[in-house]
Amino acid sequence: MPEDHDWEAYKVPPTRTPVSERTTSVPNPVDYFQSAFNYVIDAPVTFLRDLIERWQNKNKFYYYHQKFRRVPDLSQCLEGDYLCYYEAEAQWRRDRMVDQEIVEIVRERMAACKQREGPNQFQNCAKEMELLAQVTKAYQDRYGDLGYHGNARTCLMKQKHRMMEERKAAQEN
Repeated sequence: MPEDHDWEAYKVPPTRTPVSERTTSVPNPVDYFQSAFNYVIDAPVTFLRDLIERWQNKNKFYYYHQKFRRVPDLSQCLEGDYLCYYEAEAQWRRDRMVDQEIVEIVRERMAACKQREGPNQFQNCAKEMELLAQVTKAYQDRYGDLGYHGNARTCLMKQKHRMMEERKAAQEN
């Protein structure tokens, strides 16, 4: 392969933007304005933004990784301690939302397994079916029959009644 190209055979295409030919020796005031803007306004703002971004990247905070401290249960609150009642109620609501999401995730896994396996779903998705049955039973035992307006107090009373029934059934046997 020859080192020297035949410039007549392979002509270089013309550039799209023509080279501007200066007809005057007076400097362009736009160039001065652009450089002044860059040094006076843009450079300090960019430096400050980079500094803030570096500081924020060092202290990354993901909202979905927020960890709440566990508060005492409603049964552990002292009588008349309304702040403890409020915190226990908020904790119960967070726990209920987490349990709802767990049930939903297991249900989605079950649906995905059924979709994936097709007619063989009963034998190939038995583990997912069993897990879904356990999760829904645990959710129903804890939160079932509370309704939309259920709260920590009614859930505690439901748990107390269930434990009393289990104790009574154990004594009868």
